Amino acid sequence: MKILVVGGGGREHTICWALSRSATVFCAPGNPGTHNIGTNLPISPSDHDAVVAAIRENQIDLTVIGPEAPLAEGLVDRLVAEGLHVFGPDAKAAQLESSKAFAKDIMVAAGVATAAGEQFTDAKEAIDYIATHPEPLVVKASGLAAGKGAVVCPDRETAKTTAREMLAGKFGSAGDLILVEECLQGEELSVIALTDGEEVMLLPSSQDHKRLGEGDTGPNTGGMGAYAPVSIAGPELLDQALNDVMKPVLAKMAEMGTPYRGILYAGLMIDAKGKPWVLEFNCRIGDPEAQVVLPVLDTDLTDHLWRIASGENWTPDDLRYASSRAAVTTVLASPGYPAAPVKGAAITIPEELPPDSLLFHAGTSLDADGVLRTSGGRVLCATGLGVDVTEALARSQSLAEAVDFEGKVFRRDIAWREVARAGAA
Repeated sequence: MKILVVGGGGREHTICWALSRSATVFCAPGNPGTHNIGTNLPISPSDHDAVVAAIRENQIDLTVIGPEAPLAEGLVDRLVAEGLHVFGPDAKAAQLESSKAFAKDIMVAAGVATAAGEQFTDAKEAIDYIATHPEPLVVKASGLAAGKGAVVCPDRETAKTTAREMLAGKFGSAGDLILVEECLQGEELSVIALTDGEEVMLLPSSQDHKRLGEGDTGPNTGGMGAYAPVSIAGPELLDQALNDVMKPVLAKMAEMGTPYRGILYAGLMIDAKGKPWVLEFNCRIGDPEAQVVLPVLDTDLTDHLWRIASGENWTPDDLRYASSRAAVTTVLASPGYPAAPVKGAAITIPEELPPDSLLFHAGTSLDADGVLRTSGGRVLCATGLGVDVTEALARSQSLAEAVDFEGKVFRRDIAWREVARAGAA
């Protein structure tokens, strides 16, 4: 089988790596990492005509959309109209991610637990609401903002400033509509599933680390690391995520005439009583969650994606409660990330990676002389595997130390909650 993966970041490298074990992979546009395991096609995901032409020219059987932007732009709609097999939601269904306001309305209609709040297009109305709201608050741009559109504000003044900036265009049109919500407290959990719109297959649970600095300090980023599985995500909690979150939302989407098929990612907050509350939905596998979930996946990903996309009979595997391995990934970022990353530094990678280690390219490029250089804020993801998270963390950190480029930034405390739980056990 020939599969085209659309995108060029760390998530897409990881998807290509997972699929390459049972398929021939192409990636558009790809990166130096995907080049090592498949064929890169120099095509922009936003050029739908070029994507269709490449699929036909290379006799691609299945196209898998990696990032959120092509989903929101309707690439799935175009490929389906061309009679091609594609994995991912169409543009209407992808509003679960591309419009936080849409997602909030769906959750409320479906009776899913989520933060209370209001939506605003006018700065004065937003500020008046914030002035009477308990602290802390969360201010969100409704549209796509590269994972940086949700800001936790410790006090009202910060929330007012954030609301003004978003509505004034800090995130472009993504901030034309904002949400101001209560700040949920607890521990975050990423629950990612494959779905054909009715059946749901939960993948191993994971936890992302959004803050730039150790101890979960500093600005929000696209993610500085992740680990899987997460011990707090036992059978009861995952059953709640499945039956109280995933299935009601899918049923409501179908009822509204926007059936959902593809990856459904629920970012959850687990409160002190163990109840899951939905922070957000994504329509693609997370990044860097992909770099830990897919390496511990004990099933043939290719078969599942094909059956969902082609409409063939699909039987989900039960992967919720255990994995034979654990994984930790540490993101290596450019200096200045996330505000103003400095790019262009030469990268040195060990000729041979340590055992049970994987290195996924996120923001790298080859210059005219064939030198690997930094080309993004998040540059590489150093993934370690082990029998448990503690062992996987040690391997991830060892690889992170072994890779070198000027100004390299990374956290040394990824999976700190899990390590603390293991130490207390």
